[in-house]
Amino acid sequence: MRAGRRSSRSRRRRARAGELPLPRRGDPAGLVAPEQLACPSESRDLFASTALKMSSGDRDAQEDELLALASIYDEDEFKRAPSGQGGEIRVLVDLPEDFTLLWSGKQAENLQNNRFECTVSFLPPIVLNFEFPADYPSASPPAFTLSSKWLHQEQLTALCKHLDTLWEEKKGSVVLFAWIQFLKEETLTYLNITSAFEPIISGEEHEEVCYGAAGGAMEQAETFNRRARLIREILDFDLAQQEKRFNSKMHTCNICFSDKLGSECMLFLDCRHVYCKACVKDYFEIQIKDGQVHCLNCPEPKCPSVATPGQVKGLVEEQLFARYDRLLLQSTLDLMPDVVYCPRLGCQTPVMQEPSCNVGICCNCGYAFCTVCKKTYHGVQSCKIAAGKFAAFLKEYLAADETTKRFLEKHYGKRLLRSAVEEIESKEWLKNYSKSCPSCGAPIEKIDGCNRMTCISCNKNFCWRCMNQLSQEDPYQHFNDPNSPCFNKLR
Repeated sequence: MRAGRRSSRSRRRRARAGELPLPRRGDPAGLVAPEQLACPSESRDLFASTALKMSSGDRDAQEDELLALASIYDEDEFKRAPSGQGGEIRVLVDLPEDFTLLWSGKQAENLQNNRFECTVSFLPPIVLNFEFPADYPSASPPAFTLSSKWLHQEQLTALCKHLDTLWEEKKGSVVLFAWIQFLKEETLTYLNITSAFEPIISGEEHEEVCYGAAGGAMEQAETFNRRARLIREILDFDLAQQEKRFNSKMHTCNICFSDKLGSECMLFLDCRHVYCKACVKDYFEIQIKDGQVHCLNCPEPKCPSVATPGQVKGLVEEQLFARYDRLLLQSTLDLMPDVVYCPRLGCQTPVMQEPSCNVGICCNCGYAFCTVCKKTYHGVQSCKIAAGKFAAFLKEYLAADETTKRFLEKHYGKRLLRSAVEEIESKEWLKNYSKSCPSCGAPIEKIDGCNRMTCISCNKNFCWRCMNQLSQEDPYQHFNDPNSPCFNKLR
């Protein structure tokens, strides 16, 4: 928004043109009318000399005021115009503590609870553009305009009128500093702006105007976009000013306990803990080299605040940041269930998996593969398991929950897996409840009877206790021989 006032010089122009009488001797200005002098040339010389003195005094006052402003404010706040007799002043309005910015109503209906609210410490500046007339400050005020991103036309007009009032009170003396102090310290009070403040952009003060269905929707969308851009600009400016304020102050590092400027320190945004960049740089480099990219948190014990990637990039070297970025991306992709990696050892490119099928096509090398077994894509055929990996796979299958078991049975074949499980269970039972024939190795289970056993596979006799093969002619000799370990232990 922009509003302004310009001084009038009509009376002076008319006086110079002879339409109005000039002051006589004894008038406040102390001038003598030219027609009262005996010599017209003397009249003109005296008038010109007096006007020159007045103009020189105004120019000195203007120059002094501009130099004073340049010494008080930095280049971001005050810029002198190329012409030299004007400039631009960017006034930051003083805000109370915990000043809240609000966005509510119909235009915030896409936001949660139809409301957006945040605390800011700075609002974008009110811009005062001014130009000195030749007779400032002796007679005329500066010509000026006011503009602001967060004030509407009526508010700017009210401020302009008050600046005119301040000039009338200080007429004849410089007024810019008084204007600046008023805008800085009293704008909110004068305009009755309190927290929570909801800025209004041009046109919103007349929202009762009716539109057609299509026109109304377009108008609301445009208003929403303009309001969103304004809120974003205010938040960005607030963040930049807070960073500028932080950089200009001294802070104590909680690691080396040195006092350093904020420009040499790092602030963790969530917890507001401050450390010098040198200490945090060493800490980050150790963590990244160890692959702990998720551990770049605040060094304060038990503090969960984590550094942003931008903060990490500003501290560590480019090569180390590239490692951090790669590991962070990889760890993020590993947590995504619909991302697999190309099984080719020389590629390993992440591939998005379609939820309705198990085919993956690498965008880097073009390899089409099964996302379950990681082999070449085999269509509707069941996945094949390498012989050396079958035992480990079955162990994983047996330890899985029912959902995972159904998934594996679908892709590897239910009959194959069930048969393998039954075979494992049979081997486990034979190991626990049977013994192998010492002659042919056939598994034998003892149900009842004595310790003299006959293998039904090879028809050989053996002792169930010591598993030694017995004589075919006299198998009981083994139990009758006093030197035998199974003496008298037929049963």
